[in-house]
Amino acid sequence: MEIDKITQDVLQVIDNGTFKQEGAYNLRYNGQALCHGDTEHIKIKRKEDKNGIDVYIDGSTKGEQVHIPVVVTASGMTDVVYNDFYVAEGAEVVIVAGCGIHNAGCDDTRHDGIHSFHVAKGANVRYEEKHYGEGEGTGSRILNPVTKIYLEEDSVFTLETAQIKGVDSSVRETDVYMGERSKLFVTERLMTHGKQTVVSNMEVQMNGDGSAAKIASRSVAKGESSQTFHPIAVGNAACHAHVQCDSIIMDKAQVCSIPEINARHLDAAIIHEAAIGRINGDQLIKLRTLGMTEEEAEGVIVDAFLD
Repeated sequence: MEIDKITQDVLQVIDNGTFKQEGAYNLRYNGQALCHGDTEHIKIKRKEDKNGIDVYIDGSTKGEQVHIPVVVTASGMTDVVYNDFYVAEGAEVVIVAGCGIHNAGCDDTRHDGIHSFHVAKGANVRYEEKHYGEGEGTGSRILNPVTKIYLEEDSVFTLETAQIKGVDSSVRETDVYMGERSKLFVTERLMTHGKQTVVSNMEVQMNGDGSAAKIASRSVAKGESSQTFHPIAVGNAACHAHVQCDSIIMDKAQVCSIPEINARHLDAAIIHEAAIGRINGDQLIKLRTLGMTEEEAEGVIVDAFLD
């Protein structure tokens, strides 16, 4: 079906410029499923009791992708959606999500996406999620994602999440429950400016022997924006985890980092690190000597830091 230019432009940002109406996909637009498609191994069904979809990925899935972008352009709208993913034993899949709000009005626009992943034994899932706001209106762009991940034994889950720009307020809730020998890799990248606020809460329960988690958060806070990070790693078995939070603070911004580790087993090995600082002055001077303006040099450093 035909997609308007505003939606196309937002999709270009949140879906890496790769969204097509083919393969396994579901495009949600202003609170409705606009279009969707299945493949032989991936089936998408609309929920009957509430807004959202159930995505069934069978064990024969190898190297396929599922695209589930959300675009909201109606000012004053609050959109809540519940998406559940059922990944069968041995499946290998990439799930590309993202939400973009284009608010041209004076009322707040909000999207709450509640995603649950049920990952069976030996399955390997990569989940990519981008959040983005734009529009000339004065109304806020609010995104509150909730992510719940249930990992059975020997499964692997990679979470790549990014808040690019333009999101005025966000509260991010992530909960992970890990079985034996399961692996979790998380990379979170956040950018705030103006008077934007973001709170990122994450709790990882390592319940199975041999489970391992690596959590990395990188952020840049500009203007008068504020950020709060609260990752919690709980070792309930013989497990390994490393939690790292690094932030660049600029202008009059505020950053609060609260990494928390909780070992409840003799063989739980958990490490946390946190660092907040300003842009490295030597790097700034070096780039200025190459002919860059201060703003250009800062942009290069910030992009490299978030990459």
